[in-house]
Amino acid sequence: MAKEKSLATQEIINIDRIEGGVIVLKNGSFRKILLVSGINFDLKSEEERNLIIFSYQEFLNSLSFSIQEIIHSRKINIDGYLNQLKKLHKKESSSLLKNIIVDYQDFVKEFVERNPIMSKTFFVVVPYDPIFIPKLGKRVVKGLFGLFRKKGAMKEDKSKDGQFEENKRQLDLRVDQVTAGLNRVGLRAVPLSEDEVIELFYNFYNPALVEKKGIIVQRNNE
Repeated sequence: MAKEKSLATQEIINIDRIEGGVIVLKNGSFRKILLVSGINFDLKSEEERNLIIFSYQEFLNSLSFSIQEIIHSRKINIDGYLNQLKKLHKKESSSLLKNIIVDYQDFVKEFVERNPIMSKTFFVVVPYDPIFIPKLGKRVVKGLFGLFRKKGAMKEDKSKDGQFEENKRQLDLRVDQVTAGLNRVGLRAVPLSEDEVIELFYNFYNPALVEKKGIIVQRNNE
């Protein structure tokens, strides 16, 4: 029996490349991910809750395109905090305080092992699907342009780089619209950079690994 061929992650996911924070899918569609702050809804008064709900409803009705909302739960790694305790232990001269630090360090480790500390991060995915004009056959092209074409290859109207920048500009217009709409609701939204997008997808496809405190968590706490 033939062995099953293992597939790389790149072959499974529908992403062609990530460029300047823009996710380009294999079908040519564009996506941008926004990191969105949260609101403690339970602490709001009834009047404030109704205002938030109404503002959010208005925001959704103002969009002419769909958006995707993602809530990402991730385990917080406390290695950095434990390292600080180790440094504090080395600097401390009192044997009594040294023992207290060691006991506290053991307590934190045991507590986190039994009760993993989770944080929730909120994202909004903004799409843009360019309209592609199907290529004409060689015979049709010759019939349409044969009388007007000069010698040499016919130049394309737009280069690939120019088309990418135009699609990116259209996507950025949508991002600005979504950002402004969320701001009216009381939510702060910022686009992820290229490194942040890569880190996010790494966490998505490696859930079993202990996640380090990365740039996304830092920006979310700003």
